[in-house]
Amino acid sequence: MKRAIPVLVLSVAGLIPVWRYAPSTDTSSTEVAAPASTPSSSSSSGSSGASSQVVAGTTVNTEKGAVRVEVTFEGDKIASVRMLQQPNHPQTTAAVPKLIAETLQAQSADIDAVSGATITSDGYKESLQAALDAKGA
Repeated sequence: MKRAIPVLVLSVAGLIPVWRYAPSTDTSSTEVAAPASTPSSSSSSGSSGASSQVVAGTTVNTEKGAVRVEVTFEGDKIASVRMLQQPNHPQTTAAVPKLIAETLQAQSADIDAVSGATITSDGYKESLQAALDAKGA
């Protein structure tokens, strides 16, 4: 009986955070970085002589929030991808590095969605494809 009371008290104390937990219902997105004033801009790299071109994709509104990417090209190769806007969601935060790594490996928007972040993955691919299309135009 002496052990039952502390076990009961600690069990209730451990369950209080679970009872108080409320998932976020905020669907607004936070701007990760200010978007460029123009959809694309070019600059020249002084060390290699190859030109860099930065192209921003369109803003894609998803159920979780807005998604927008910015792609840096070195010639015809995708050199880097940066998220300009993304949903403020833990699954999105975990998915973005995977999406960027797959993009750099595939060198296209033909990549797999990240499990658990399908909505964000679809928005990412759509914005990425818009940037790739803008580069080709």
